[in-house]
Amino acid sequence: MEDNMEKIIVKGGRELHGEVDISIAKNSVLPIIVATILNPTEITLNKVPVLEDVIVLINLLRELQCEVDFSPITGELRINTSNLKELDPNSELIRKMRASFLIMGPMLARFGRCKISMPGGCNIGSRPIDLHLKGFKNLGIESEIGYGYVEAKTERIVGNRIYLDFPSVGATENIMMAAVLADGDTIIENAAEEPEIWDLARFLNSMGAKIEGAGYGKITIHGVNELKRPKPFTPIFDRIEAGTFMVAAAITNSKITINGVNEEHLMPTLEKLKEIGVQCTITGEKMFVDGTLRKNSVDIKTMPYPGFPTDMQPQIMALLSLTKGVSVITETVFENRFMHVGELGRLGANIKIDGRVAIVDGVSNLTGCEVKATDLRAGAAMILAGLAANGQTEIGDIYHIDRGYTNIEEKFRNLGADIYRVHR
Repeated sequence: MEDNMEKIIVKGGRELHGEVDISIAKNSVLPIIVATILNPTEITLNKVPVLEDVIVLINLLRELQCEVDFSPITGELRINTSNLKELDPNSELIRKMRASFLIMGPMLARFGRCKISMPGGCNIGSRPIDLHLKGFKNLGIESEIGYGYVEAKTERIVGNRIYLDFPSVGATENIMMAAVLADGDTIIENAAEEPEIWDLARFLNSMGAKIEGAGYGKITIHGVNELKRPKPFTPIFDRIEAGTFMVAAAITNSKITINGVNEEHLMPTLEKLKEIGVQCTITGEKMFVDGTLRKNSVDIKTMPYPGFPTDMQPQIMALLSLTKGVSVITETVFENRFMHVGELGRLGANIKIDGRVAIVDGVSNLTGCEVKATDLRAGAAMILAGLAANGQTEIGDIYHIDRGYTNIEEKFRNLGADIYRVHR
């Protein structure tokens, strides 16, 4: 699966034009797929993107004896978890991705026990699971961490008030799912506010859960006895993919149209791009991006939503590396999220790091060379830098990119970019 022999080749210097369709959000569809464990009936999800992480989760559910039918062409995903076995999920698959740890909440709600190996994912910093386990403890769930695994069990889940030390997306989702079938009410304080949290609640409520306040700092879950079969469900658009294409228009001095946007979800990225000098006009779910205007250097600090998303930091850094003046980027979410700085430097960017701060001194041009996708969003940043660079950029370790972007080369080719994938 992780084919290190594949590369993406980008020949820079082309202007982009035309329209691009944004896929359904990776960070929304993964917890929603996991949430089907709560409800032993057939559930249909629409427009599911063909992503490496989606395939890993599908394989994990199949291993647990669930019936899963996925059509990559239409994106229809049918899941029936009624035969779900209370197995210890395969450590190989769990280790491949962080989101697999979200299986704990629904498994505990349904069976009262779960044992899984420690999760994997992008190596962008420590993402401790202690917030999940602390939340579970408040719901009457005991857990134990052994050598490379976590085991949790409970006689019954009882609603409680939970305060998160940090508004963790994963912990908020896991606790929400665990509490859906609890006795009594659960209140999560300092909950994550990301649009994907709101979307998961929307899906759970479509099955008969009673959740209020999702998308705000305080979420209330009224425990219910059972769930019902929901109508086919379509998750929200991917705001990070939309943001990536917005930056693509800016870095190539182009005008493009993006189909599949939600203005409210994109607000933090929109505001920063406006400050840089990128003009975005939104009508309904369509956005016209004019990246031909003069660009300004800016200061950016990543924060949990509704702050500037850490998942857009590498892409915006690629743009600022070509923007005249000095920009300062402060990364507050992940301590190891500057791995792309060295790769941008290979292309000719002038970036210095001091702890969690990157000082970006804009250069007049980048020059194509061989680089690596050090993680998912860093990979997107390499593509963006390659689109703007002189000559040819070869990007290796692109399995990271495939974890979060569907047909990214094809989408860029349709916009006029000279980009293709090679198998070595």
